[in-house]
Amino acid sequence: MIRTDDTLMFKKNAQALVFATAVLGLALALALALAFADPRNAAAADPAPPLQGAFGENFTLLDPPVPAPGEVFTDLAGARVRIADFEGRVVLLNFWATWCAPCVREMPSLDRLQAALGDRGLSVVAVSIDRAGVKVIRPFAKRLGLARLGLYHDPKGALFRAFGVTGLPASFLIDRGGGIVGAYGGPAEWDGPEARALIEFYLDPPEGAPKHAATVTKAGG
Repeated sequence: MIRTDDTLMFKKNAQALVFATAVLGLALALALALAFADPRNAAAADPAPPLQGAFGENFTLLDPPVPAPGEVFTDLAGARVRIADFEGRVVLLNFWATWCAPCVREMPSLDRLQAALGDRGLSVVAVSIDRAGVKVIRPFAKRLGLARLGLYHDPKGALFRAFGVTGLPASFLIDRGGGIVGAYGGPAEWDGPEARALIEFYLDPPEGAPKHAATVTKAGG
């Protein structure tokens, strides 16, 4: 049978042990917090793509990148095109249609984005899913004054289905190796500062950014 004074001593020792453990845990947590707050330690981490404003809410980052599908689509002259044809450039792939009001609103910003960053290695690839194809795409582009934007057509919807698109507009950012690094659902101001910061991250990756092997899919439809 344990005596009363032994019980009290046991309780005191147990309380002291709990308190010491709590203090040690708090000290460790504080040390870790200070370590990660140290700019020298923060700089050692891989730089992350900047997701600001609407892109912080609506852009889905894929890390590691997912290989881009190899399905065929066409340019407005009817020539066959694949995403693999743009390897070596950053691609902003945009699915749209002339009857899609949000698409109409964002198209001018895509045109301005291509004008601003095309020389740095960006290709804005705007793929229409209009059934009428060139007959409606050309006059639409002329009416909106789309002079720099790369306009294409997905006549059979093969690329649309391969990317799993369920609504318009839908955009996918593809790195220089052909890997999909992220997706954005809905309209965006593509020449705004948030979009440009994200795209420029892939155009000119900062030192320490992850380097991914080429993942472009060259076979398909």
